[in-house]
Amino acid sequence: MGEKLFLKGDRCIGPKCAAVRRAYPPGVHGKKRTRGGRGGASEFSSLLREKQKVHFFYGLDDRDIKRYAEKASAKTGLFSDIFLRMMESRLDSMVWRAGLADSRRGARQMITHGRILVNGKTVRSPAYETRTGNVVSIKERPGKPAGTAAFLERLQHYAPPRWITLDKERRAGTIASAPQPDEIGMTFDITKIREFYSR
Repeated sequence: MGEKLFLKGDRCIGPKCAAVRRAYPPGVHGKKRTRGGRGGASEFSSLLREKQKVHFFYGLDDRDIKRYAEKASAKTGLFSDIFLRMMESRLDSMVWRAGLADSRRGARQMITHGRILVNGKTVRSPAYETRTGNVVSIKERPGKPAGTAAFLERLQHYAPPRWITLDKERRAGTIASAPQPDEIGMTFDITKIREFYSR
């Protein structure tokens, strides 16, 4: 994609990020090519590119993205804000945003393994829709450490987005309000997602 999608967690922040080390298309002729191709990107390719960014960023397949796009289109309000709030309200997104996992992939694994609690109850579905007031925490395991030293150190210095209140000692995040689209920090054009599925 040529942009940071934070697939590797903290690695995307430093110089080891693939988008920094190789900011050009793959292949032996990658440095000579532009990502838009010789004649520039077509309308379809630009729509597909934005959809693929969502696919990689959130780790969802085409069917799931289409379902969220259709639900957002059916609601009253700005499509981009509604779509992003729905995506960010997923449990795997909330676990990652709360700093309880270093990536969405890691958050999804923790959820499916039964390591995440919502209001004290185990939830194994990454697509679970969280709501304001929900408390998301890590399940404590008797006789086992709460996390690696690196995880605990990172959590102490982590600053969650303003819609999450993080209790670093309990390793729990409380959803204080709906996700704020202006603080999500994404570079893709959500309106093109709607255009892609309305073709």
